[in-house]
Amino acid sequence: MKFIEYSKKYIPKINNAIKSIYDRKLNSKKNPFLKDYYSELKDYFLSGGKRIRPLLCIASFNAFNEKIDEKIVLPSVGVEFLHNASLIHDDIIDKDNFRRGKPAFHFRFRNYHQRYNLKKMNDIDFGNSIGIIGGDSAFFLGLEAYLFNNFNNDLNLNAIKYYEQGFIDIANGVLIETDMVNQKDLTISDYIRMISLKTGALLEKSILIGATYAKVNEKILKNLSIYGINLGIIFQIIDDILGTFGDEKVTGKPIDGDIREGKKTCLLIDALNKLEDREKIKLEELIEKPDMTNKDVQSVKDLFLKADVIKSCKALANSYFQEARLSLNRLKSETKQSEMEFYEDLLNFVRERKF
Repeated sequence: MKFIEYSKKYIPKINNAIKSIYDRKLNSKKNPFLKDYYSELKDYFLSGGKRIRPLLCIASFNAFNEKIDEKIVLPSVGVEFLHNASLIHDDIIDKDNFRRGKPAFHFRFRNYHQRYNLKKMNDIDFGNSIGIIGGDSAFFLGLEAYLFNNFNNDLNLNAIKYYEQGFIDIANGVLIETDMVNQKDLTISDYIRMISLKTGALLEKSILIGATYAKVNEKILKNLSIYGINLGIIFQIIDDILGTFGDEKVTGKPIDGDIREGKKTCLLIDALNKLEDREKIKLEELIEKPDMTNKDVQSVKDLFLKADVIKSCKALANSYFQEARLSLNRLKSETKQSEMEFYEDLLNFVRERKF
């Protein structure tokens, strides 16, 4: 089954499972502000997203389970809570006020502060504070997906272990990424190690959680892990390209954010390693400016284009695409055809995506 077909079939069910977790939380709250808070979180979660992680979890359960069983849908949403928890915090760190073309979670409460003309704490600090708590709440709410479902406790405990490791990997990836902003002479290998944690790990854990519920063997888990990590690496490389050279109307994100923040994307690292010394120094000076102008941003883009980084970064993504395909080839004899088609089509989608 193609990725789009799988999405049409399961995304409504995934959204209903997310909604059920929030409705249970909302029904237990009497305090008006807590109701507003959880209502905003619920709306943020249901306002969009490709749901790749829960879809991977569901597909990995269905691929190795004798019968299709809808009970996997509820635990599949745990990884979506963890993913959104990281996005809420990322948007505060990156000072991004919009996500998927709509207000980021912290920005919603900056607007809340202004709407109700609150006196204590300024609107930016208020929004950031609630956003930090929002990310924490999302992480802990995700655990409920493994505590209130129809699987046995041993399988749920194994899923929680993957969930915990996914959280640790994401945090470590973000920490390394934050430190990389201040580092020089970085290599693409440094970048790959960082995004394997920041992005690849949760795609991998989503797959492993689904496969664990299906009780697969270690050999299958190993190849699924290789596929998941490589899928995440491709996803982040393309995300970096779209983050600078994409269409804002399509991606829903500003295309100057990574440059202004001095993020060590594959584009920047590749350009710094390929440009002549004079141009490399110019690029470093531009990136290190605390308040970049629009002209500065365009100058950085021009240097990227001169270094032909789009082509080389797409070639880099393609090398990991080939690794992911090899892992799928090793799984073909053990995997249902409909889910194998999903894995392959998703791999193509991630490499070719525009949003």
